[in-house]
Amino acid sequence: MKKQILTSALLVASMSLSAQKSASIKIYADQGKEIIPKEIYGQFAEHLGSCIYGGLWVGENSDIPNTKGYRTDVLNALKDLQVPVLRWPGGCFADEYHWMDGIGPKENRPKMVNNNWGGTIEDNSFGTHEFLNLCEMLNCEPYISGNVGSGSVEELAKWVEYMTSDGDSPMANLRRKNGRDKAWKVKFLGVGNESWGCGGSMRPEYYADLYRRYSTYCRNYDGNSLYKIASGASDYDYNWTEVLMKNVGHRMNGLSLHYYTVTGWSGSKGAATKFNKDDYYWTMGKCLEIEDVVKKHIAIMDQYDPKKHIGLLVDEWGTWWDEEPGTTRGHLYQQNTLRDAFVASLTLDIFHKYTDRIKMANIAQIVNVLQSMILTKGKEMILTPTYHVFNMYKVHQGATYLPLNLISDKINVRDNRTVPFISATASKDKNGIIHISLSNVDADEYQEVSIELPGVKVNNISGQILTSNNLTDYNSFENPNVIKPQDFKDAKMTKSLLKVKLPAKSIVTLTLK
Repeated sequence: MKKQILTSALLVASMSLSAQKSASIKIYADQGKEIIPKEIYGQFAEHLGSCIYGGLWVGENSDIPNTKGYRTDVLNALKDLQVPVLRWPGGCFADEYHWMDGIGPKENRPKMVNNNWGGTIEDNSFGTHEFLNLCEMLNCEPYISGNVGSGSVEELAKWVEYMTSDGDSPMANLRRKNGRDKAWKVKFLGVGNESWGCGGSMRPEYYADLYRRYSTYCRNYDGNSLYKIASGASDYDYNWTEVLMKNVGHRMNGLSLHYYTVTGWSGSKGAATKFNKDDYYWTMGKCLEIEDVVKKHIAIMDQYDPKKHIGLLVDEWGTWWDEEPGTTRGHLYQQNTLRDAFVASLTLDIFHKYTDRIKMANIAQIVNVLQSMILTKGKEMILTPTYHVFNMYKVHQGATYLPLNLISDKINVRDNRTVPFISATASKDKNGIIHISLSNVDADEYQEVSIELPGVKVNNISGQILTSNNLTDYNSFENPNVIKPQDFKDAKMTKSLLKVKLPAKSIVTLTLK
């Protein structure tokens, strides 16, 4: 308790010593048309490191408290987050995964080597039933990534039948034999993953033909309607999108895109917790660059699909730093600081602007891998700053996006990038409640933000803030609550303006009733 009081006092002191800057926002509450798909807040779970084993799943015989084998603490935290969709089993793992190895009695399931991620032995104790049952427990949509790289058309077609057919068919009867009578509802099906890389090192023309073939045999059974997703580009590969839009077109419902905020793919990517202010601002610039990337892919899609029937799905995104010292190489375990929280908030702000085309996003990954929501160690669990951002932002799920104009000072950073100090997004939910999320990325100074809300009457304002003394702060197992949301009081309504004082390096979500 003393530590919490001291932290709050230090925050107030740092605010008083900072110089004031200002920004202005005008929100058009009567012009909202697009619904923010809740699936933009999707998650991603791969058989990688301790994401599945030790993160989501410990088995029913574990001394770690569990619910039918799922970690109870993690399960409850994810329920609170209102996860809308969960992608599985990869990632690169998907194109080496053979689903029949992960069904039936666990003692009979064959082991395999996880060649992509550290050579770990995979015992297949977490398979189709375990994943789809988890989605039911979380009340979220499953997103299955199918094996195109090393699998066969027959294999993927039979998996779809196994999961979704209620008929008197071989695969449906095999499912019943394995303990599940009623078919699951599976909406999202990825036909391969990163087919340009770990999913087969294919050319886009070759993959386009493969997609057409595979998707033909992935059928709809007994009222289940598949939303088929083609393996799309990595960040700046606009030719891949061009070829697929031209050669696949409306045979796909969605096209994926992967974008990581990373310094480089070879050598050191930098430490998650050790960086300077210049590194921080560079990260913000790299993060914001996703908007230009998304716009260019959308422009290509618009040429072939002007009515926007095909969704763009950013089904892998987030930060990628060096693995934490002392952890297993290839398991991609990294800590999560206030810097990562800003990557989450700024990226979600961008996604909201393009929901006429972006229909899903899946941050990588849900537990213990890359920019995760949750970290576990034995029986212990901590929530990361990124978890708290998603929790603060969940009010935007399924709400109407409100267009806005933002004027903010900017900072120039290396590699010719420019970073506005203020980022913002706003939405109106089905009850008419307006939520505004604001991020002040300025590392040193607080901002006075003036918000115009023409035609909006505000009777009550409440809010939450996420901040800390240092950008490099993080939640550890020794100190799990260094960064967590607190009540925010510095928002006042005048006759025509909402005035908000944003502390340096802070993220705020306001509720206006």
